[in-house]
Amino acid sequence: MRDRVAFLFLGETLLIPHLFPIVEALADLAPDLPQDLWVSTSMHEALIGGWLAERSGAHIRTRRAPGFRRVAVDAGTNPELPPKLPMLAGLAPRLLRVPVAVCAEQTSLWLPRLLPLPTRFVKTSHGVGSMSARDDRRRRAAWRTLVPSERERRTYLERGMPPERIVATGYVKAGFRQRSYARPDFAEQRPVILYNPHWQQHRSSWWRWGAEVVRRVLAEGKWNLIFAPHQRLVERAPEVRALCEELRGRSDVHCDYESFAAVDGSYTAAADLYLGDTSSQVLEFLVRPRPCVFLNAGEAAWQEDPSYGMWVAGEVVDTLEALLPALARASAEHSRFAAAQAALASESLGDTSGAAPARAAAEILDVLRAGGRG
Repeated sequence: MRDRVAFLFLGETLLIPHLFPIVEALADLAPDLPQDLWVSTSMHEALIGGWLAERSGAHIRTRRAPGFRRVAVDAGTNPELPPKLPMLAGLAPRLLRVPVAVCAEQTSLWLPRLLPLPTRFVKTSHGVGSMSARDDRRRRAAWRTLVPSERERRTYLERGMPPERIVATGYVKAGFRQRSYARPDFAEQRPVILYNPHWQQHRSSWWRWGAEVVRRVLAEGKWNLIFAPHQRLVERAPEVRALCEELRGRSDVHCDYESFAAVDGSYTAAADLYLGDTSSQVLEFLVRPRPCVFLNAGEAAWQEDPSYGMWVAGEVVDTLEALLPALARASAEHSRFAAAQAALASESLGDTSGAAPARAAAEILDVLRAGGRG
């Protein structure tokens, strides 16, 4: 078995910024180390291949995973993915002679969980925050788990994970260099609100309030709005697409539920105010503390629930009638929340300087050198 690292780009495009910076850092640290980047669709292939063109001569190649799906290639629309489990089953024999595989989602960990592969899996985090699913049994199959912060590392140790297998590296996505653009082109200069509802119904404001939130913000005429829900929301709520079609052509709103810009950090960087529920994107927004308002559409008793720990970062709205007043005073009252925001971002994301990919790459090299010794 010769040295080689496989990166599994098999899931949604939102995972790419959590993996690709490690590919680049690993190429810098070990330029002669071959890397296989397994991709599930032609959209992944086009995005990643375009960036690799900047690295001519590097020992990196994209490879099509079993079940690879050809899709229309555009500005990065999240494509329909091939069935994941058959794809993983077909990929397993191809990994037999690969010492280390790196993934950013739990589904790929079914391979080391169920099969006696010699390949050592490194799992890097993509979702952070108080609602991350840390108890998933597949996580224990990872040879090493890379988390952003020491606080996040402690949550795994409290669940009995081996300390030597959980490593805090900082937030890898902070080192992603291929962001789409800085700010949508609105007709008027106004404060920009980012509304970012979660895709899971029990965690989301969308099903009870979402369309009305969008309409009320726009009717008020004080803000420009970026409506950029989680990519997977439209799968479960097709009315998102209809609302965006209804708003097409307006100069005060930018709708995006599918492009790569929705997941690469463009909108969290561009907005002046974050409006959402439980998405971990709020933590990316708080790398640079700014006003936040949270929507308690599900009437959660959130104050005593650690799952809503991020809600210390802004005012929590319990009724739709309270929405516009909360948005109107958010900037003036930001000082009440600024310290909590900075602490939350630091404790959750760790180092956001851009150094995390190099630390993650060093851990991968350590796993590669360790061989069967653990």
